[in-house]
Amino acid sequence: MTEPSSTSAARPRQVRRRPKNRRAQIAAEAAAAFGAHGYHGVSMDDIARRLDISSTALYRHFPSKYALFREELLRLSGLALRAVELPAEATTWSPRDRLDHVLDAIVVLTIGNRPTAALARWERRYLEPDDFAEFTGQFTAAIAALRALLREVRPELDGYDRVVRAVSLFAVISSIGDHHTTMSAKTLAPLLKATAWAMIDADPACGRAPELMRRAAGRAQPFKHELLLRRAVELFHERGYPNVSMEDIATAADLSAASAVYRYYRSKSDLLAAAFRRAADRVSGAILPAVSAAATPAEALATLIDLYVTGSFDERALTFVYYAEFSHVDQADQVTLRHRQQLIVTEWAALVTEARPELSLGEAKILVHAAFSLVVDLGRTFGDDGICPPELVIGLLQIVTLGRPLPH
Repeated sequence: MTEPSSTSAARPRQVRRRPKNRRAQIAAEAAAAFGAHGYHGVSMDDIARRLDISSTALYRHFPSKYALFREELLRLSGLALRAVELPAEATTWSPRDRLDHVLDAIVVLTIGNRPTAALARWERRYLEPDDFAEFTGQFTAAIAALRALLREVRPELDGYDRVVRAVSLFAVISSIGDHHTTMSAKTLAPLLKATAWAMIDADPACGRAPELMRRAAGRAQPFKHELLLRRAVELFHERGYPNVSMEDIATAADLSAASAVYRYYRSKSDLLAAAFRRAADRVSGAILPAVSAAATPAEALATLIDLYVTGSFDERALTFVYYAEFSHVDQADQVTLRHRQQLIVTEWAALVTEARPELSLGEAKILVHAAFSLVVDLGRTFGDDGICPPELVIGLLQIVTLGRPLPH
């Protein structure tokens, strides 16, 4: 028997050690995956591959994908609550300084968590009831704290106005999670904060351009393919796209079987893409007529805002689905739809820069995205109870995009 060589004897055994912060690494990587692909678009195997570990190692730290999802969403709601906390020395500050401190905190935390901010906005409905209650409770408490600060700065506002503005502030700032417009934090933070203060200080004019035609109250009975699309959108809105089957859609449209749906749409994803095209058509089709009929860019933008808000309130389910379910559209359709959305945003942003030449096109795009998502958030928060009518939302969008409400 030969003795081992000195080379092999001296070679140390390599031991792969688990990092001490493995749990935090897993949570962060899972959050990034959820932010990019949505809760239903990610598996535990996907997360394990991103970390270059086995699924078994992953399950040592988290029992399920849902546990990872829950951890990230409750972390985000906890951050929102901490953002509205004031330091002890704030008791000597003026009301505006206290509110300014909180706005700074909300902006900084949102920018720092931009990759997963959309999860809190659109994926929270997949939380289990107790977790959803905890998540909602923390955000509700954060909004209440913001309302209290608004009362100190604008004591003449009633409670109705303060709650609408508090929700709007969170909506506008967190809207940066809905898109990929790139901008340095050094530029983005003051833009968001200036827009927030404009919403606090201005009084939105409540009114609509009287010359615009409104939809008739009644609707003709739709063709079957139109009825299918409408029922599918309603179900996607109520349950979430992954939780809706073709059988559900067929039943909602009074069809005998799911196979009957395929005479009109190739797949469930085809229905979703059709809904996205419908939403994009509604917005893009208004641009040329509005611009052609307007005397100024601000006037054109006012018309577009009016039409966008009215259409969004008229089809709230479609507007919500357009934001919440994009990750479930087939990849090829995603490319086309994203391109259309970028064109729409650019057209609106060009009008913003003409009306506000101090803004860059990139800054204007940020504001246009904020205006679009504000409509969804106010509609979702207040529903149909009338607390936030379209007329008020129109005024708020004017402040976000133009920096001021327009006279009527």
